[in-house]
Amino acid sequence: MTVSVLVVDDSGFFRKRLTEILNESGRIKVVGTATNGREGVEMAEKLRPDIITMDYEMPVMNGIAAVKEIMARCPTPVLMFSSLTYEGARVTLDALEAGAVDFLPKNFEDIAKDGSDLQRILRQRILDVARSSPRAGRGVRAAAPAPVRPSTPASAPPLRESRPITRRPSPAEPVSGPVSTPAPESPPRTSRRRTAPRRYSVVGIGTSTGGPIALQKVLGALPASFPAPLVLVQHMPGSFTPAFADRLNKLCRIEVRQAVDGDLLRPGLALLAPGGKQMMIENRGGQGRVRILPGDDRLNYKPSVDVTFGSLARSFPGTTLGVILTGMGSDGREGCRMMKQSGSVVWSQDEQSSVIYGMPMAVARAGLSDEILSLDEVGPRLIEGVQ
Repeated sequence: MTVSVLVVDDSGFFRKRLTEILNESGRIKVVGTATNGREGVEMAEKLRPDIITMDYEMPVMNGIAAVKEIMARCPTPVLMFSSLTYEGARVTLDALEAGAVDFLPKNFEDIAKDGSDLQRILRQRILDVARSSPRAGRGVRAAAPAPVRPSTPASAPPLRESRPITRRPSPAEPVSGPVSTPAPESPPRTSRRRTAPRRYSVVGIGTSTGGPIALQKVLGALPASFPAPLVLVQHMPGSFTPAFADRLNKLCRIEVRQAVDGDLLRPGLALLAPGGKQMMIENRGGQGRVRILPGDDRLNYKPSVDVTFGSLARSFPGTTLGVILTGMGSDGREGCRMMKQSGSVVWSQDEQSSVIYGMPMAVARAGLSDEILSLDEVGPRLIEGVQ
């Protein structure tokens, strides 16, 4: 299958170079280009591409406004290009709320170099998103359920939820981090049985593609008095995680901030792993403490859910709840396996509500999920099931 792409960008150089890079793969074909958001909306309706790449700063109509119109008129997976700055992160998070499925850094120097990693990553990201999208079968994006809306400060922006784009699994990617001997995989269980409420030392949540909006929904449902500490692992660049933590903190009643080395875990506090590094949790006399380590280039993900969950399994055996939300690949599966081996509990998001059913599928197919929940259910279940 050839993946059709519409490129929307006001830079003639970027449109030309991006078209060359994508067409060189032989599996991707750029079927059109647009110079601003308005043209992008019109060409999306006319060409019906499988994927749209979108810049933010453009004349006539910017990228966020264009994404909103595309999702209203002809829902199509949109891959945003973003600058790796705090402001770039803020804009990208706005685009994800508007309905974009994922993002990549926009670095003109790297994308202009033949054989750069960015070119390979870009082509692979396009293929992965297309493979996971119902648009590959000309499907239609499902309407979103109404999000849970907690009481938030008057200055906080409204909490919106991106609707699921994908319902087909993406191929598993190489696993990084702690690894144990894998058990035979089985089809995901669909049982709605519930684990009994219990006291947990810590709740770990891991996610990737689709995670920013999923985390907003889950954490936004929790009361300020939530009785357990939370640690969050979201695949995201280091320049993005401070802005993301700030946004979550404004939207949620619990406290959310980016973790720093030496942070102590406490109830009602969610600590987000910094991008580009690894976060581990130590148990010192029953008190959880954060260790932030440099990113290891041998690992696929920085931060890695496997690394953090593996440390939770060792530090708090039998008293950890692991939650795997939407995301591409299989990061988190081996960390969840370690949790299960230590007697802890694992929940995973279901296929229907996942933007990309990769990470939760890997956990469910490995038989590691004690509960498989829709995104709407995760927050209420945390309130009900964590004492």
